[in-house]
Amino acid sequence: MTSREAPPAPGTTTGITRQQWKWTALAGMASYLDAGSIVALGAALPLFQEMMGLSGFAVGALAAIGPNAIGCAIGAFAGGRLGDKLGRKKIYKWDLLVYAFGILLIAASMNPAMLFIGTFIVGVAVGADVPTSLALVGEISPAKGRGRLVGFTQVAWSLGPVVVLLMALAVAPLGVLGIRLVFLQLFLVAMITWALRRGITESTVWQAASTTAASAGTKFAALFRGANLKALLWTGSIYTFWGLAAGTAGIFTPYIVTTLNAGSQAAGVALACAQFSISIVVVIFIVMRHSDSTYRARRLMWGVGSIMSVVAYGLFLVFPFTVPLVLANVILFGIGGTIAGEATYKTFSQELFPTMLRSTAQGFTFGVARVVLGIWSFFVPVLAAAGIGVVGLLLAAFLAIAGFIGYFYMPDTVGKSLEQIERERATA
Repeated sequence: MTSREAPPAPGTTTGITRQQWKWTALAGMASYLDAGSIVALGAALPLFQEMMGLSGFAVGALAAIGPNAIGCAIGAFAGGRLGDKLGRKKIYKWDLLVYAFGILLIAASMNPAMLFIGTFIVGVAVGADVPTSLALVGEISPAKGRGRLVGFTQVAWSLGPVVVLLMALAVAPLGVLGIRLVFLQLFLVAMITWALRRGITESTVWQAASTTAASAGTKFAALFRGANLKALLWTGSIYTFWGLAAGTAGIFTPYIVTTLNAGSQAAGVALACAQFSISIVVVIFIVMRHSDSTYRARRLMWGVGSIMSVVAYGLFLVFPFTVPLVLANVILFGIGGTIAGEATYKTFSQELFPTMLRSTAQGFTFGVARVVLGIWSFFVPVLAAAGIGVVGLLLAAFLAIAGFIGYFYMPDTVGKSLEQIERERATA
């Protein structure tokens, strides 16, 4: 790829060019690094806790300020807005360097201060990258292939944890040294991605909109009026409530399995890895195949997935907390939480907002969801220590809320160009 490579143009057919796949893959690495850093921290929590003598509250605080929550939220708020005002490229071109610095700080941590600062920096960096990178994917996608390309970024989101967790299993005998090597892998991937992204040019859709958009359409306040407000509330609600369960599973599964004596650290990591592996298969063979087919297909996927997700955590209320029970949860939520989860949220976040507010809107909902998750993360270790039943009940309730809102209020945007959707919603 060279700096002269022209941006792929969006179309109205199902055909996706090789260049569109390539740019989507590079943009999707934001999801790889986001999720990879979350689960790397999750796998590291028991080891860092023992090494540094961290309390349960400190573990919750560490989870709350990083890529899983508040640090990510701050980056998403700022990066999303700047991505609309300054362009997609100016954000995602440089934020990976900040990410790489934070990862190195975690890898070299010898005390809580280094660990907390590095974790916060990583959170801010991935938070800025995700909304701008996904806006690029949405804007280069053909109208009838948008769900497929955005879904492909979700493969990267699940692949990051799989690589991290498999590596964590392989280096488990090395203890803390092994987990440092896991973080160094993320550093190398970030630097390679940064180098390859230098050949990506600015989104042509954003370039056109930035020169013609009315001033009222570019103001942040426009998000909180009319169709934009409805879209903001809908996407924000489904992602926030779904994200409470997904975030808990992503960062706390090894920790909870170990601390509640359901299994070893290796068993906890293996179970988390299995969930993300299932998610990859489901995205490829279900989400990417059917997301762009019909409105009915999108709603059906969401409804079925939501029911499976609620059952996955409802099991904790009925059966003893053992490895087989966690495995059942992993399978049910690995399937259900994938077909009714982040991939759908990401697709609609590209479709429901005008170009000059697209990155801002996703950054806002992404950030709000991560703030809520950050607050929740403070209490997960304490709640889990008292028994898994309360955690299971709350997560099942959160997923039921996301399922209801997502199914009964889902807009119909399947197969429409971004311009058509914007026109329709402007006159709604």
